[in-house]
Amino acid sequence: MTSIIVKQTTIPILGAATASTFPVARIFCVGRNYREHAIEMGSDPDREPPFFFMKPADAAVNAGVIDAARDGHLVVPYPPQTANLHFEGELVVAIGKGGSNIAVKDADSHVFGYAVGCDLTRRDLQADAKKKGRPWDAGKAFEFSAPCSPIVAKAGDSGGIQIPGSSILSLEVNGVRQQETTLDKMIWNVPQTISYLSTLFRLKPGDLLMTGTPSGVGGLEIGDNVKVSCGDLPLCEFSIGPPDV
Repeated sequence: MTSIIVKQTTIPILGAATASTFPVARIFCVGRNYREHAIEMGSDPDREPPFFFMKPADAAVNAGVIDAARDGHLVVPYPPQTANLHFEGELVVAIGKGGSNIAVKDADSHVFGYAVGCDLTRRDLQADAKKKGRPWDAGKAFEFSAPCSPIVAKAGDSGGIQIPGSSILSLEVNGVRQQETTLDKMIWNVPQTISYLSTLFRLKPGDLLMTGTPSGVGGLEIGDNVKVSCGDLPLCEFSIGPPDV
């Protein structure tokens, strides 16, 4: 009988004292967590409980390590069955301690660290699913659909990083700024989102939370270079390559 070995997806940790990689358990994504993006997508911008969709763990891919064999950065193949691949720059939260029904005041103690990432979306497939009242999986949960920078541990006794609400989240395509906001523009901030998510799922160490994207989403073509930044976090950088056939 042939054994099948499945390698767990990991994202590098910068400045870690005891581990060099973060094993990814699940990826939760918050939908329409910035007012302007909700309006952009034709939705009601008024505050309502957050909703979530998921990507498989192996959708996460390291977009922060220089790789000379790939012309200096990650190359994401243009996905199949779409003619409208979109970028969505986001702050990513790495969960270090699990739990359910987490109080807002306790949510920060469950955070390991932060990164920046890009929720790549097959917008045409997503739009068709919405129109037919079907799940979004084909539009959101495909290979390489969650490029992510290395994770930096949150501030603590041994160092780490702080992410104030004034931090600027931005995304550039080919050097042109397409998205920009400050994190305090989130409809549901990070502690509130973690708290609500934990009423729906028992969170696990290794979970990633993509916290939503601001307005300005748009299409990508083969050859485009994408950079996502937020405060002092490392860049998430990748380019779009030909389909992986």
